[in-house]
Amino acid sequence: MKVKYIHFSGIAIIIIGFVLIGFLYVSQPRSLAEVTTKGQVALGTYDINTQEFDAGLAAFRRDEFLAARAAFDRADPEKRDAATQFYSAYSYYRQGWGRVSNDDALFQSGLEAANRVIALNPGFRSTDESLQIKTAVELKNELEGGLKLTPSDFNPLKLTRERK
Repeated sequence: MKVKYIHFSGIAIIIIGFVLIGFLYVSQPRSLAEVTTKGQVALGTYDINTQEFDAGLAAFRRDEFLAARAAFDRADPEKRDAATQFYSAYSYYRQGWGRVSNDDALFQSGLEAANRVIALNPGFRSTDESLQIKTAVELKNELEGGLKLTPSDFNPLKLTRERK
């Protein structure tokens, strides 16, 4: 082997090492799994954990919203999947909804998740027939409306409304 090739391969290994160190410094992962996930994002091969998503969906349908959000967070740790974020936002809406008043903290968290969905996929539309709200924009409007104090909030007929 020629000396020139050995020098080039040594320089290439050093450059790759510096790139890896720079990547780890910028992303500051806490575990090896997080390194893998951030690497997948950087390479464009990121995908959600479908088993965790299915577990979250099952918990969502049983109205176990805390468990559902925990499973959705495990399914999509980088928060890059519109469907997962939509169900997460919807779980905040359902848990925070009340006949008399809404939980502003939960609605605010749901609004943040709905905004993530819109940023990821502005035209997102759920195909789940069991949901009354199908798009992230509709969900965002519901959450924003729940955060506002309006005269209709004092309407006694509001007690007969149904959760979506």
